[in-house]
Amino acid sequence: MREFLIKYGLVLAGGAIQGLGMGLFLFPNSIPSGGAGGIAILLNHWFGISDGLALWIVNSSMLLFGVTYFGKRFVLWTIVGITTTSVSIQFFEQFVFIPDRHLIVDLVLGSIFLGIGIGMLMRQDVSNGGVGVVAMIIAAGKEILPGKPLFYINCFVFFVTAAVIDWKIILLAFPANGFPRK
Repeated sequence: MREFLIKYGLVLAGGAIQGLGMGLFLFPNSIPSGGAGGIAILLNHWFGISDGLALWIVNSSMLLFGVTYFGKRFVLWTIVGITTTSVSIQFFEQFVFIPDRHLIVDLVLGSIFLGIGIGMLMRQDVSNGGVGVVAMIIAAGKEILPGKPLFYINCFVFFVTAAVIDWKIILLAFPANGFPRK
């Protein structure tokens, strides 16, 4: 029981920290935090769906594909993480206001908090959802590392998001997501 509570606390903390980075720093500047984040920004732009809810919808629908590949336990923990992230995004967007925004500061802080949150989730063998699940499925089918398909999927989403919202977000999105590894 103790191990379960520790894992649960770390997954909640990781999701909340990831949500802080996205909801307080990245999303207000329309900087996608990844493929799912870019799709969420597009859903917000086109349909007015809040970023937190849009991200949850995107992550949950992609996670349905992961049940058969990764098992129910992985998916349940990931749902806890992505739900916490989405609720956190919603909270920070509604209740925390930063009066004098500085794009570079927001990018750096958002990237740091996003990375810490994702790292905490991954250390608990929990995905942060989104296109990472799709990339993991592609990688397993082709026997390659998931970084390559994830990079290509994210690039496609970034270009579409940039074409719809603003081209400068392509330059801002890459530091928030890193570059592909071998």
